[in-house]
Amino acid sequence: MPETLSPNPTPNPTPESTQERAVTVEPSGRHYSLLVAPSGGFLGFDENGASAVFSVAGDRVMWKREADGFLHVGSGRTAQSAGAGRITIDGRTLNERGQPVGDAAAFTVGHGPEQLPSEYLRYFKEHGWVCLTCILSPDVVDDLQRVACTDGHAEATPDRSTPQFSQSVALARTAAEPVSLWVIRQYMRTEDIRFAHTPALIVLTQDDGQRNVQGWHSDYPYHWGIPARGKVPTQAGDVVLGVQRNVCVSAFTKERGATAFKLGSHALDHGPPDSWGTAGAHARPGHRAAHGLPYNGPDADVIEAPPGSIILYDSRTWHRAGVNCTVQPRAAMLQAVTPMFVMPKNDTSGSYRHFIQSAAYRQLSVRERDEIRAMMVHRFLGPAGRDVITADAELTSIVDGSG
Repeated sequence: MPETLSPNPTPNPTPESTQERAVTVEPSGRHYSLLVAPSGGFLGFDENGASAVFSVAGDRVMWKREADGFLHVGSGRTAQSAGAGRITIDGRTLNERGQPVGDAAAFTVGHGPEQLPSEYLRYFKEHGWVCLTCILSPDVVDDLQRVACTDGHAEATPDRSTPQFSQSVALARTAAEPVSLWVIRQYMRTEDIRFAHTPALIVLTQDDGQRNVQGWHSDYPYHWGIPARGKVPTQAGDVVLGVQRNVCVSAFTKERGATAFKLGSHALDHGPPDSWGTAGAHARPGHRAAHGLPYNGPDADVIEAPPGSIILYDSRTWHRAGVNCTVQPRAAMLQAVTPMFVMPKNDTSGSYRHFIQSAAYRQLSVRERDEIRAMMVHRFLGPAGRDVITADAELTSIVDGSG
């Protein structure tokens, strides 16, 4: 790891002038299937071997599609399609709870992961990051690109008239993606997690050789390398206080400005050195002109992945935005996830209030609605029960005015 960083002599960088190691994640083209109940839950088997519908997507709801039906990965048992979305196991048709009693329910086949959730978790624990390649279905990816006005929708104009999260069901559906959420909960060792801010689409346009470029930092709640109050000074034991979930809406490549990382730095328990060019330093006006780009040498890494992939990484990991050397804007959907006991970075209540009044909300399944509510609504135990936490504009004005 270099101790000093010389100014980058290239004012308008090219992929050849930056030396980060490219870590390319190739798609396999093979996916497990999810058998989705009307509620949005997933068909699998419980500990006693009985079929049931679950709200989480671990290994026990993974199926392989076969010519005559579906093979359950964990048990080796099979399910057959009986037409009109009906599913039978051992010749018995299943209801909406996945049980062979009562009225038959209509299941749909969902787009699942390339690997078992437990395999993603194992890699995440070992390396501090993992890529769920092409985990999102193509139609969801296309709708995200439409809202971002990138890729096949690059000629469109972004909608500034309504909050972004309410513009398409694809954003909430992505935020509620079940496999990555299962992996995050297992990695953080808690079921009770929250979004630290409203999930948002961010578009990185072509670098002009002059504007400041985001410097190295660790994300919320650590905020190492960022001039913010409330930094986590060190990690307490095995507690994980944050996981970032970056969705590749566009293809992530080094040329197109994919996020740069120092992979493995989550284990160092401190932020990036000043010599790498921190986010705090590079936010200052004119810093790039005086000092060049932040560190982009061979000790840094760029994860390259196809659209629809989700990159999870421990929030302690040093990283920065890439530099887009192409004319194609690059879109990502960013989400910071923390345990419920960590104060959120931003107030999500306003976004959620608008969202539940939108057409996008009405298109969600019960499971997806429950997930988004649990992730975006922060509560505390007050005199009247479990009160929703939100910002107090009047008190903010009083406090700010008091000095």
